[in-house]
Amino acid sequence: MTFSILSQAVDIDVAPSMPGEQTEDFIDLALMTMRKHLDMEVAYLSEFVDGRAVFRAVNAPGLEDVIKPGDSRDLRDVYCQHILEGRLPNVIPDTKDFALALSLPITQAAPIGSHVSVPIHRQDGSVFGMFCCLSPHPNHTLNDRDLKVMETFADLATRQLHSNLYDREKKSRAHTVTTRFIAQGQFDIVYQPVFPLGASTPSAFEALCRFHSTPYRPPNEWFEDVRMCGRHVDLELAAIEKALFAIVDWPDDIYLTLNASPSTITSGRLLPVLLPFGPQRLVVEVTEHEMVDDNDAFRAALSELTNQGVRIAIDDVGTGYSGLTQILSTQPDFIKLDMGLVRHIDTDTSRQALVLGLAQFGRAMEAKLIAEGVETDLEYETLKTLGVQLVQGYLLGRPGDRSAAAAWFQPDPCELDQQGSAVSRMN
Repeated sequence: MTFSILSQAVDIDVAPSMPGEQTEDFIDLALMTMRKHLDMEVAYLSEFVDGRAVFRAVNAPGLEDVIKPGDSRDLRDVYCQHILEGRLPNVIPDTKDFALALSLPITQAAPIGSHVSVPIHRQDGSVFGMFCCLSPHPNHTLNDRDLKVMETFADLATRQLHSNLYDREKKSRAHTVTTRFIAQGQFDIVYQPVFPLGASTPSAFEALCRFHSTPYRPPNEWFEDVRMCGRHVDLELAAIEKALFAIVDWPDDIYLTLNASPSTITSGRLLPVLLPFGPQRLVVEVTEHEMVDDNDAFRAALSELTNQGVRIAIDDVGTGYSGLTQILSTQPDFIKLDMGLVRHIDTDTSRQALVLGLAQFGRAMEAKLIAEGVETDLEYETLKTLGVQLVQGYLLGRPGDRSAAAAWFQPDPCELDQQGSAVSRMN
């Protein structure tokens, strides 16, 4: 005797929702162990979704074409709801002994001769689904002790699921929030000036994204959530498009640097956003929050940008994924030193040696070094002696809105001082 229509695929959103190999491996092991212990043919973990029992994990050797993860059945057609509401027991050694079980079409169609199941609960007490074993044959050896064993395994599986469910719900909340603030533009762009060593006015600005939220959350936390729910390319492009409009306020020789992840660069969606604003005045900073998955596609996308006149910078050198091999393969126009290398560089000979080596490396590649996070006069003077060409940081100028960026080029020096610049130091 074999199972015939235990599963029934339908066109609803019931894709497997238990990512994480460790969780899946443990649940698969628990299902296999229970199935063998009870000498039954099928074991599965289900989730209740919109009135259906969705099979999330299945152990049924030889029956993979009959029941598999992602299949589902209407809750009215299966035992689960009846067991939860007390109309059927958790342990059914022989379905012929229960009129309600015999009346359910699935009992004859599957067929089901014996059945054991226990509910799985979320941390808030609501029912997630069921942990079940079944067989086409009656099994009169099933008893309360078997139920206790299954409850133990279900409890262990539940503990593994809780962290997974938390991650899934966090991802769902992040997706909702992200979709709203992208659609409504609930973020601002600020511009931090970048100075040539010794200059009193900036030669460029870096565009930075700032989010509206109460309580305040730093940008890196927002981008982490956005990346988690797969919307980071959408957000980066929305921020880049918003940032670009400030460039019309500046002299023609002032350029704008824009942060973009490898995913955004290889998406094919970046260049069309940049082209209307004059690519020759734009620098794309490759952010180091993710690895490059496809080096060939990444280099091809960079070539498309540079062929149009866009310059490339490697961000956060000294941290993240930006090793020397990556820099060599990218051939950037600018190498940005992470603030972790810049901080206290005036007193740290190891940092000085590393930056000196990177300066020589940059000259050999015809790439300029930009030091970010400069906060003291001594750091500034040390960077000058090490051959760094460009600097940015609170010592020189804090990020400001579009009008604050434009004010750097107004003739009144008082307006420059209001930006927090160090003009007297650099003259």
